[in-house]
Amino acid sequence: MTSQLFAICFHATRPPALAQFWSGVLGWKPAESQDDDGVTILPPDGAGFRIRFLPSQEPKTRQNQAHFDLTSATPEAQQQTVARALELGGKHIDVGQLPEESHVVLADPDGNEFCVIPAGNKFLADTGFIGALSCDGTQAVGYFWSEALGWPLVWDQDEETAIQSPDGGTKITWGGPPVAPKTGTNRLYLELALPAGADREAEIDRLIALGATRTDTGALLDPDGNEFSVRQPQ
Repeated sequence: MTSQLFAICFHATRPPALAQFWSGVLGWKPAESQDDDGVTILPPDGAGFRIRFLPSQEPKTRQNQAHFDLTSATPEAQQQTVARALELGGKHIDVGQLPEESHVVLADPDGNEFCVIPAGNKFLADTGFIGALSCDGTQAVGYFWSEALGWPLVWDQDEETAIQSPDGGTKITWGGPPVAPKTGTNRLYLELALPAGADREAEIDRLIALGATRTDTGALLDPDGNEFSVRQPQ
C-alpha cells in the first residue's frame, strides 16, 4: 500500500522556538500531543501533512536543498506575510535573486530560507498558503516521488518536475539541473506514514524497487541521496 506524506520535518537547533515562528506565520496550531523528541504543528483543518521540528545541533553550512514558497492572494497580503515573518524573528536574505524579481526571500530564525510569492502566480493558483515545497533535484527524483506517493506529475518540462496530491494543496517541485552537490544531512526531509497494520518492510522494498536506497545504518535515501523516513504503522 502506498505511503502517505505524513510530515515535512525540520532539523532545528531550538524546536519550540522554530515551531512558534512557523505557527505564527502560517496560522497553524500545535498538535495536542507532542512527540518526546520534537514539536509538531498542524494546519487549521487538520488535513494534509503536518510540520515537525526535531532537535539537532548540526550547524547550517549551506543553502537548504528545499524551501517553502508561500502564496499571496493580493499585493497587500504579500506585504502582510513579510511583515508578520519579520515581527516573529525572520529576516531578509540574499540568495542571488535579481532586483526585478517580485518574490521576497526570507529566512526563519534558524536560517532556513523561504519565499513569499507575489499575487497572480498561475503555477501556484490551485494550491494553499504553502504553495510549494521547492526542491533542488533531478527529473528522476521527481518521477520517484510521484510513484512513491501516488501523486501525479503536474509539471514535467526541461527536466523540471512537480507533483501534487490528487486532493490538491501544496505542490512539491524539483528544479532540474544543475543540481548543487549534496554535502551533509539535509535540514528538511519528508516523513511518510502507512495505515495501521501495513507492512513497513514491504513498503520499504517497494520504495527501493522505485529507486530508493537503504544505507548500512538503515537510513533511507531517494535517488538524489536525500534522506526520508517511513514511520512504523500504529
